[in-house]
Amino acid sequence: MMLTVLAVGPAVTERVAETPTDTLLFEGAILLGVATLFVMIFRRLGLGAVLGYLIAGALVGPHGLGLVGGGESKLAIAELGIAFLLFLVGLELHPRRLWQLRKAIFGLGLAQVVVTGLVLTGLILATQGFSWQAALVLGLPLALSSTAQVLPSLKSSGRINSPFGEKAFSILLFQDLAIVPMITIVAALSRAPADPSAPPGGVLALYTLGAIAGLVLAGRFLVNPLLRLVGRYGERELFVVVGLLVVLASAALMHSLHLSTALGAFIAGVMLADSPYRHEIEADVEPFRLILLGLFFLAIGMILDVNVVLADPLRVLGLAAGLVATKVAVLALLVRAFGKPWKTALGLALLLSQGGEFGFLLFTQAQQALLIAPAAASLFSAVVTLSMVSTPFLMLFARNLEFEPDRDEVGLAGPENAPRGSALVIGYGRFGQIVAQMLHAVDCSVTLIDKKPSQIELSGRYDTKVYYGDGLRLDLLRRAGADEARLIIYCIDDPSVDAGALRQVIEAFPQAKVLMRVFDRRQLMAIEGAGASGAVREVFESSIALGLMALEQLAVDPRQMEDVETALRQLDAARLAAQMDEGDLAAGSEHRFKPGGGRESASVLETLRQRRLAAKAAREEEAAHAAGPEAA
Repeated sequence: MMLTVLAVGPAVTERVAETPTDTLLFEGAILLGVATLFVMIFRRLGLGAVLGYLIAGALVGPHGLGLVGGGESKLAIAELGIAFLLFLVGLELHPRRLWQLRKAIFGLGLAQVVVTGLVLTGLILATQGFSWQAALVLGLPLALSSTAQVLPSLKSSGRINSPFGEKAFSILLFQDLAIVPMITIVAALSRAPADPSAPPGGVLALYTLGAIAGLVLAGRFLVNPLLRLVGRYGERELFVVVGLLVVLASAALMHSLHLSTALGAFIAGVMLADSPYRHEIEADVEPFRLILLGLFFLAIGMILDVNVVLADPLRVLGLAAGLVATKVAVLALLVRAFGKPWKTALGLALLLSQGGEFGFLLFTQAQQALLIAPAAASLFSAVVTLSMVSTPFLMLFARNLEFEPDRDEVGLAGPENAPRGSALVIGYGRFGQIVAQMLHAVDCSVTLIDKKPSQIELSGRYDTKVYYGDGLRLDLLRRAGADEARLIIYCIDDPSVDAGALRQVIEAFPQAKVLMRVFDRRQLMAIEGAGASGAVREVFESSIALGLMALEQLAVDPRQMEDVETALRQLDAARLAAQMDEGDLAAGSEHRFKPGGGRESASVLETLRQRRLAAKAAREEEAAHAAGPEAA
């Protein structure tokens, strides 16, 4: 019996080791471990997470150390990350605003895809010796840019809703729409036997219109009522389920019709942009987007055939450099032709100069259609990947340029023509509006500045003139009259503003007192020493007000409530001073109220109580003295 077990043991072990679960766990641990290491390194170097994912995938993939395989299968799953990304972008775009972008989408977007695609096709035909059919199915996909790289960059920098970001988004959106006619072109030129399951090009176009209409109706009459029903239960996991259901269902519908899954997810997001529950859905879907996008770039690195690069590295590098240079030149000229300034044109061109993730899909379809050889598909896949590697470096270069604000949209006037005011209020959200009202109450002239077009547009409906611009830029502040202002008040919600950014404003305009809204005590510590005349934590006063309401509901004596508020302010000031002295958030922990009380907090309260009693006794004695002997 024992011998039998020993004899079959290795075979059983070998079979168990080869199960898909073991492979998934083993490869998943390797991918996540290496990706974490490289992303941390490249984040530290300021090059972004995307490059870290690409390098990690190339290192552990079948063409690197060979620790992980199946890059193509992982890429198919990871493409859902792009669908989640466009779904979240759609949540931020109301249909009315999307309609306002129609000229940029079908004007600049159409021109970029057609002109860039034809220029690249001509260059490939002239230099690489391919047939015109092969050159066309290679050149058109190379005109596409990486939505997965560009949109996160715009979102993280807060420029997605700026005129600059809207131009970039409009081009990217048309590129996603252009996938359908590109697939149709590949199918029309195909030398392979026709796929009976694939519909003809004209039917694909009808499918696209029908699918969009179906998603619009589903969003209005199915998803929104479902969200209202889920909202009644208040269960967080139900919002997660509904969010995933919306994205996956819309992507599955488009995939079943041989259309872009990312386009379907985007339409679904736009339809929920007006939903009161969109913030809950956005917060629930965001983690899945981050994970799947990371897996997407890992898979791209894995399928990069390093041997193709090593066989002729100069050719691959030359083609990648030529792709980036061509797209920068063509797009810059097109944007300039549409009446935008050169700096804006160059910024957009650098941002969209890389190849796109959908190029891998189109190259695969062209190979299956017998229009290009597998070696050509691998070559240009490597070219696209290398161009994507260059993007973080080009973005670093682009950020060093001070692009002129693109203010040609309606209502986005710059502050150079604003009446000179005694105060500049930077940021006209809910915080800045209250500050501005108090200044108006004492007839103080105020110039309002904000860099969010949606906020400027909303304020304009209520007859409030807000000027467009970045209030941390010295040149814009000068145009707004900061040289003559007595106050510069920052009401922006930006935790990244530090002492360096604030100090340059204070030094440039020494006659003005600078006040600032800060996110929390960490940002208050970060701006220490910059020279600001005052700073307020954005929720400190409102939390004290709510705390006093809570004590009132507990029927606490009003005099004790007053003591608690005063003591809390004193303890908080002492704690903040200790944190700033030591540069550590953990410092001064004894200066606060704790469960069960504390020696210092009790001492502060007792001191305040004694002062109050002493003041009361002094008032009574003074009143008795003033009344004279008759009262006695």
